[in-house]
Amino acid sequence: MVKVYGDIQSGNCYKIKLLMSLLGIAHEWIHVDILNKETKADTFLAMNPNAKIPVLEIERGTHLWESNAILNYLAEGTVFLPDDRLQRARVLQWQFFEQYSHEPYVAVARFIAKYLGLPEARRAEFLSKQEGGHKALRVMETQLRQTPYLTGDQYTIADVSLYAYTHVADEGGFDLSLYPAISRWLARIADQPRHVTIAQLTA
Repeated sequence: MVKVYGDIQSGNCYKIKLLMSLLGIAHEWIHVDILNKETKADTFLAMNPNAKIPVLEIERGTHLWESNAILNYLAEGTVFLPDDRLQRARVLQWQFFEQYSHEPYVAVARFIAKYLGLPEARRAEFLSKQEGGHKALRVMETQLRQTPYLTGDQYTIADVSLYAYTHVADEGGFDLSLYPAISRWLARIADQPRHVTIAQLTA
C-alpha cells in the first residue's frame, strides 16, 4: 500500500487526499507536523531533501515529492489526465499557474492567518498577499465564465490542484462572493462522487 506523508490542512497535501478519494486509492496517511519542524528530521530528508510535504512513498525506498507531480503520477491512465497532447499541456499550464501565481498569495495568506493566528509581526505580509491573490482569482474567474472546468468540459487534476487552496481562500481573507463563476465551479466540484473537503477530513 502506498503511503502519503503530509498535513491534511495543507492544500498541497489535501489535493493528494482528494484525488485518492476520487479514484478510490487505498493508502496510509502519515501526519507530518511542519510547525514542529518534522520535515527537518533526517528520516524525512532522506525521502525529500527539499524538506517539504507532501511526499508519496510508492514502495519502500521509492519516493515522489511536489504535489502536482504526485497528482500527475496518480492520475495517469484515468479520466483526470487527458490523453490529448494539447489538453495535457493545458493541465500543466494551470498547475504551473497554481504554483507560481496562486499558491504564493492565497496559500501564504491562509498560512499566516490560520496556522500562525495572524501575528502582528506578519500582518503587513498578510496584507501584501491580497492583491496577488485577487489577481489569480480574476484569471480563474475569466476562464470559468467560458468553460465549466479549467481546461474545458472535463474535470481534471488542473481543477484538483486549484480547488485545494481556492475552496478555503476565505481563511486567507479572500471574499469568494466576488467571483460567481468560481463559486459555481466550487459547487460543481463539491457535487462529484467521493468528494471530500479539508473541513470534512479534519472534523
